[in-house]
Amino acid sequence: MTLNPQYEDIGKGFVQQYYALFDNPANRNTVATFYSETDSFMTFEGHQIQGATKILQKIQSLTFQKITRAITTVDSQPTFDGGVLINVLGRLQCDDDPPHAYSQVFVLKQGGGSFYVAHDVFRLNIHNSA
Repeated sequence: MTLNPQYEDIGKGFVQQYYALFDNPANRNTVATFYSETDSFMTFEGHQIQGATKILQKIQSLTFQKITRAITTVDSQPTFDGGVLINVLGRLQCDDDPPHAYSQVFVLKQGGGSFYVAHDVFRLNIHNSA
């Protein structure tokens, strides 16, 4: 059991770097390099995806170009294998759509001298209220 003592800095730094790439249409495809070809999972609005190639295909299928994002909080915890669990809460606006609250959870694992995204769960916080 090895807890990474820099888990908070790693979490905040990762989120800043990830969203800087994802939110720029010219660099969006490069976020696939954060994922492992075999050991990464993404759940995007309930749709399960495994592997960097399929995750990249999902990212490329997104039709919006402009993202305006306001991060409310980034909470991180160390995992017992030296990784980092990250929970992000915020608001985002895509193109001319209204802004929506969202949450995204990442689990970073160590591999090859750095970290990769082992798990990524994204949800807009939209509730059906009748």
